[in-house]
Amino acid sequence: MNTPPEPLADLREALADLVAAEDVLLFANAAITATGQREFRSGALDQQLSLDFLHTYVRVNYRRVYAASLALDINDHNAARIVLGLLETAGEASAEERRTEGRLIAARLALLPPQRVYRLFGEVRRAGINNRRTRAIMRDWLAARPDLGHDAVKYRSGVKTAARHVHLRCPQGAEPLAEVGAFLFRPGKLPRYEHPLLDAWRRAHYEQGAVAELPFTVAEGFAARHGMKREAFLKRAAPRMTRLERLRTHAVTQRPDVDLAAMPLTRLALYVLALPFEQRTARRAELTGALRTAARRAAGGHAGSWGRVHAVLDDSFSSSGSGQKRRRPLAVALACHHLLEALAAPGAYRGLWTSGRGDTLLVRPWGPTPLGMRVLDALEPGPGGAAPDRLVIVSDGWDNAPAGLAGEVLRVWRTRLDPGRRTAVVHVNPVYDADGFEVRRLAAGVPTAGIRDAEDLPALVEIARFAEGRTGAAELHAYLDRRVALFLGEDDREEEKETVS
Repeated sequence: MNTPPEPLADLREALADLVAAEDVLLFANAAITATGQREFRSGALDQQLSLDFLHTYVRVNYRRVYAASLALDINDHNAARIVLGLLETAGEASAEERRTEGRLIAARLALLPPQRVYRLFGEVRRAGINNRRTRAIMRDWLAARPDLGHDAVKYRSGVKTAARHVHLRCPQGAEPLAEVGAFLFRPGKLPRYEHPLLDAWRRAHYEQGAVAELPFTVAEGFAARHGMKREAFLKRAAPRMTRLERLRTHAVTQRPDVDLAAMPLTRLALYVLALPFEQRTARRAELTGALRTAARRAAGGHAGSWGRVHAVLDDSFSSSGSGQKRRRPLAVALACHHLLEALAAPGAYRGLWTSGRGDTLLVRPWGPTPLGMRVLDALEPGPGGAAPDRLVIVSDGWDNAPAGLAGEVLRVWRTRLDPGRRTAVVHVNPVYDADGFEVRRLAAGVPTAGIRDAEDLPALVEIARFAEGRTGAAELHAYLDRRVALFLGEDDREEEKETVS
């Protein structure tokens, strides 16, 4: 049998590593940005079919990487899909892989919003996944819930489905779990409950005063049943609202205790963009101050460490998003603008909107996408004749005024004007391209990373460097291993061992 020459075998191995690294980055970008919802240029079905293919492809060919993705900053939609895929195909994994996957799944479920987890448990039941390992993961998660009675009221159908699937034992008597069992499976059998929320739910059927004691989403239904006025109900329910619920109802309640600066940066940007221009102008100092405070908090230890930073921010018409993701791309750009300002050295930041707009607070989706012209402006030397240390482009990548100019500008800049890479260029894209199975790129030599929340920008810049082609699969796998160890807390345990020894 003829064996290929060593140089040819090495070339094939190098190409295989390159393909593997590209596949991993492709999936990471999709898992960060795509949610299966409609985007500006593609429908929900296209998004779902594209994601279905990617999840299956990576799970079958790179199962270790598929599981390790749970340790990355992927969105909740794809994290839940990965958990379901791993549980559904447990027979394809080795015993060691199943142990690692179980720990990753448990750690990720602890971070997911409870409503998302209960929805996932419903999908597990419908898929007929009922092995001992799955039931143990579900039982452990339910046992770790701080107040299962609260969950039974707020997520009643989800708790009921999960309890049935894992055969959760709900003993008779006055124990808390017994009350939850009676509430879920024998409603009306107990004259009253010791758990305050369970009893408030019972009384709310005939007593208006009990409505304000319930979680906001549950209380809304009872308020409508009793015919309570919306404004009066919101003011009474405000003490029991979550921070996001207070933000959504702030326009009605106008409560002074709503701390906008405490909100997550991207969520706050979405809130600002939903306000009319008149309110943005009237509340300019409050909104700008809140955005900058949230940005400094998101920057953390990276604040002021990025040197001279120039940014090109896409506020073209396509940044309006879709009916399901309204103004999401524009909100990410607005949040990135304030975060980059915090990351740059003091007074060393310059942000350029594609529309040419100078008032950031009044930004809106409008016009074409002249990325090429704005990239040219951003590469101009700043004060003192120095080029920027970093150029960050936040855009969906549809450069159309004229088409392709941004890619050509970046190609010439990288090959002719800055071959030494004195200026680090990175493109972050908040929109998943269903047809291309990835986020749309501007140029082959420019690293591109998907982004959903601006808060993840520093971590995404680190991932984006693997897209430049200067690192191989070994470095990428080492990076994933470090993220998994950090996610599972293994780094801390190793440090403790070293200290003890």
